[in-house]
Amino acid sequence: MYVIRLPDGTLRVPHGVLLDSGDEGRVIADAYVEIGPNDPDYERLLDQSLTEEELEERRRGWREGDAELQAAFEEWKAENDS
Repeated sequence: MYVIRLPDGTLRVPHGVLLDSGDEGRVIADAYVEIGPNDPDYERLLDQSLTEEELEERRRGWREGDAELQAAFEEWKAENDS
């Protein structure tokens, strides 16, 4: 999950809800919370944030990369199955 910078400057930050189960916590939900410039973590998180467009561009690149990897695997599989 990524920190997303919205057009109004608000940051959408990943937030996990943990259930304490002894020595280890267990994530029971992942969500986003929105924070503004008054939040103490805002400046730190701003540096690592992406716009929604930048995030979509990354996802597109991953999908394209996945397609290339899938094609390479199918070629390898066809060569090794015969």
